Amino acid sequence: MSRRPSPRAAACALAVLLAGLAAHRATAAEDRPWLDASRSPDERARLADAAMTDAERLGWLHGPMAIPLGRSVHLPKDVLFSAGYYAPIPRLGLPDWYETDASLGVANPADLRKGERSTLLPSGLATAASFDPEVAYANGAMVGAEAWAKGFNVLLGGGVNLTREPRNGRNFEYLGEDPLLAGVLDGAAVQGTQSQHVVSTVKHFALNDQETQRHTVNAVIDEAGLRESDLLAFEIAIERGQPGSVMCSYNLLNGQPACGSDFLLNAVLKTDWGYKGWVMSDWGAVHGVADAVHGLDQESGEQIDKETYFLKLPDEVAAGRIPAARLSDMSRRILRSLFAVGALDHPAKRGTEIDFAAHAEVARRAEAEGLVLLKNRADLLPLTAKARSVLVVGGYANRGVLSGAGSAQVLGVGGPAVSLPVNAENEASQFGRVVYQAGAPTMALKQSAPGPVTIAYDGGDYPAQAAAAARRADVVIVFATRWEAEGADVPDLSLPDGQDALIAAVAAANPNTVVVLETGGPVAMPWLDQVGAVIEAWYPGQKGAEVIADAIWGKLNPSGRLPITFPASLDQLPRPAIPGADLPDHTAVDAPHPEGSDVGYRWYARKSLKPLFPFGYGLGYSRFAYANLKVEGGTTLTVSFDVTNTGAREGMDTPQAYLTARPGGPALRLVGFQKVALKPGETRRVSLTADRRLLADYDVARRGWSVASGTYSVAVGASSADLALSGAAKVTAQRLKP
Repeated sequence: MSRRPSPRAAACALAVLLAGLAAHRATAAEDRPWLDASRSPDERARLADAAMTDAERLGWLHGPMAIPLGRSVHLPKDVLFSAGYYAPIPRLGLPDWYETDASLGVANPADLRKGERSTLLPSGLATAASFDPEVAYANGAMVGAEAWAKGFNVLLGGGVNLTREPRNGRNFEYLGEDPLLAGVLDGAAVQGTQSQHVVSTVKHFALNDQETQRHTVNAVIDEAGLRESDLLAFEIAIERGQPGSVMCSYNLLNGQPACGSDFLLNAVLKTDWGYKGWVMSDWGAVHGVADAVHGLDQESGEQIDKETYFLKLPDEVAAGRIPAARLSDMSRRILRSLFAVGALDHPAKRGTEIDFAAHAEVARRAEAEGLVLLKNRADLLPLTAKARSVLVVGGYANRGVLSGAGSAQVLGVGGPAVSLPVNAENEASQFGRVVYQAGAPTMALKQSAPGPVTIAYDGGDYPAQAAAAARRADVVIVFATRWEAEGADVPDLSLPDGQDALIAAVAAANPNTVVVLETGGPVAMPWLDQVGAVIEAWYPGQKGAEVIADAIWGKLNPSGRLPITFPASLDQLPRPAIPGADLPDHTAVDAPHPEGSDVGYRWYARKSLKPLFPFGYGLGYSRFAYANLKVEGGTTLTVSFDVTNTGAREGMDTPQAYLTARPGGPALRLVGFQKVALKPGETRRVSLTADRRLLADYDVARRGWSVASGTYSVAVGASSADLALSGAAKVTAQRLKP
């Protein structure tokens, strides 16, 4: 029989072990000082880069996708299939590291890592609709934790491109049309990811606002307009999140490829903003070795480019066309970011157990706060026990909920429930399948019902048949879907496959019709006046079916607000036709941006247009009132007011503060927002302080922000088109750094 060691002996053994480890670390720190975590990331990066050979340095300045795609590359036998792989440098004690696509969860392209599943978040627009930085942070931390547990050190997330084109196939990945909202939420998500020792990117830098001709489209915009919109969103996200990397985009900007734009990468990002991280290319976005001179630090997915351009870096240095110091700068930026988040000190551990149940609750909260109730005639919702027979129609609602596709496609836990071939011949079709995540809304509706109820299902293939069934039901719930994906834009705002006609037929048969939209962005609603209620559920994610059911039955009080304007028609858009849509792929085409900084709701205000639904709009099962506005001036505006829940049930509200006028004329800019939870009759004081850049103009000639002296008007309300309180204060003249 073995004997257990005495406590004293065990303590002695532990002391010897710890002393040995300390001695080992001391030796390592002495021989390899960059491994000393007590030093600053900048010092560690400088020391590590100085110890690198040219070959070692070059090995991290370009790298392949670790999947069988494009030109063949040499990969280790046990490589982890991934979006990017960089080999270890054992001599320096630096481990290998991997990158993964992960806007909405850890992607597993084409199921190359057989059977691996991840928590699927609802779409980025759902997160944006929450207007809640805590939701964004929790999302980022959850995805970062799963990435780390699967062996990844870098997350290719952080999409912050503003929605200028509502037909853009990637809108579902992003955070809406307003620079303050998108920047604040993206910064929070990046913080969450990097709290897990995983580097996050922000992307796609910049003005990557359409998928049509995405490799060749030239976005044309004036500098002031760009600085006050898309670049401001990136600037806020970078300030708040301190992302380790910025991913540049496919498109051209004012004639220059974004990944080779000296203006974007050197002048704005690294000089004006003092960014210390590294710039990685999008996959297949490098045009030549000269991009390194223009600010690109890393060629990603090298086998997708026509050739591995950065292999020529040593020759360019030898020829004097690229300074040797530039290569060290590129290397140091990568090292600094990896050290800063602890990616090298706490290397990812593939196979770590994941608490999927807890992570599913993160996805549930994001959808619960992001689901938007758009219409609720005569308080049709929430349904009550009086609704004894419910007909559910369409949208594969008896099987699952829709997800968006492309590099953001996640194979969720428990899914897919439905996987269909893509019925198209375009770049989006390369991403394979139309995937519905497991979790059937019909089953969730049954489980969440407050009492006995009969729930029937009709697939919606035949409108007349669905209408006949609708006449026999107390309530009809139509699930309408529109699949969207990276690589292609949708041609218009309609619902595909005759769904608009289906909804109209069902609503004509039964006015108590609820429409649940699972879409990647805004849609037209020619049937809006006929239906009783409309819910925008976006792509609902891992627990989306349960959240939708809870909202319909009233166990959840909807609190989402639109982060994007729903147009009444395409004629309202700055570009009614998508530039290049009628041309062969990879055709060079200009995309003018006459709206400049007036993106989304600001364009509608400028043109006095009434959209279908305005930015910031959303209903709930409570009512809220605003009172006692106080506006203070000085160097900026501080707005404070009372919010009261005047309804009969607890709910969440998102009061929004907008600049409405300034010296020189009218304006409409979101300058503050805050989500608050209130019990019936409860009042809370909210105080919001405006970022001074939102009061300013960008002065191109003087390279900085200019705040004019004078009176600034502000209003508070429930949306950009529903402003209940107004006031004004004087602000002093100022000049701010670019």
